[in-house]
Amino acid sequence: MTPFLVIQAIVIGLAVIASLIYACRRLMPATSQRWQAALADSLSASSRPVVLRAIGKRLQPEAAAGGCGSGCGSCSTGCGSGSAAVEQPVQFRERSGE
Repeated sequence: MTPFLVIQAIVIGLAVIASLIYACRRLMPATSQRWQAALADSLSASSRPVVLRAIGKRLQPEAAAGGCGSGCGSCSTGCGSGSAAVEQPVQFRERSGE
């Protein structure tokens, strides 16, 4: 194999992996967050080197915050989203003749 073919295979492989990660995050968000948390936990183990622990800490997904101002509207404190969805009628307009 020539060096060009090796580089080409690496670039195509990276593009396929990036596409797979993107599709998993878009189509299976809860599962991908679980996988991300599992990877972060395994990298954050105390037996790992400092560099891997830092990467694990950075990869840890953000916890779903349900505090005031999150817009969940599930508590009686009145801090929910406050704005109700407003229905707007659909208006069809004729195209101008060109």
